[in-house]
Amino acid sequence: MEEYTGSKYDGDIKNGRMEGSGKYSFPTKTRYEGEMLDGMFHGQGTLFFPNGSRYVATWKEGRAIEGKYTFADGLEYDEGEWEYCDGYDRRFYTEICNGLKPAGRSQLTNRIPPREIPAGCYDTGDGFYNPDTRVIIDYNMKFLRNADDDEHAWIVRTCRKGWDEIAGYRGNTTESVSELGTTPTSSS
Repeated sequence: MEEYTGSKYDGDIKNGRMEGSGKYSFPTKTRYEGEMLDGMFHGQGTLFFPNGSRYVATWKEGRAIEGKYTFADGLEYDEGEWEYCDGYDRRFYTEICNGLKPAGRSQLTNRIPPREIPAGCYDTGDGFYNPDTRVIIDYNMKFLRNADDDEHAWIVRTCRKGWDEIAGYRGNTTESVSELGTTPTSSS
């Protein structure tokens, strides 16, 4: 299997198929550990993602029918009781747990300190994106995927970038006060 798909399976086999208990590793470093039936995820099983998050679920014929996603920092996603980063409260989970930083000390990500982004790249949440090559690499600098047009547009519009740029009103920065024919005044 590994030579054709890049995936690897270690577990029970029945009639030449993955069946019983096993571990299935994808080439993306995502790993499934749990029950299998007729070559599919079936029963109780967990997907472990390279960023440290996981999805524990009940599976039926390869599809999750019920499950819970837990972020790498331990925050559990609960659709009905989700209080993290919603339309009303935009705090990071670490800010909810540890309080807000003092004024003037912005928290840019849930990670403290935030990852340093290579020059000219964006942080996509699972790696770094280079808009010139349209390649996303993981945080260990290994290839993840190529971005299509939709993902490229989303990244450029949404993700944190590895450079500073002036935002907001810039005015005319090339003229000096004397060129404008005015003199500075002070108020008393």
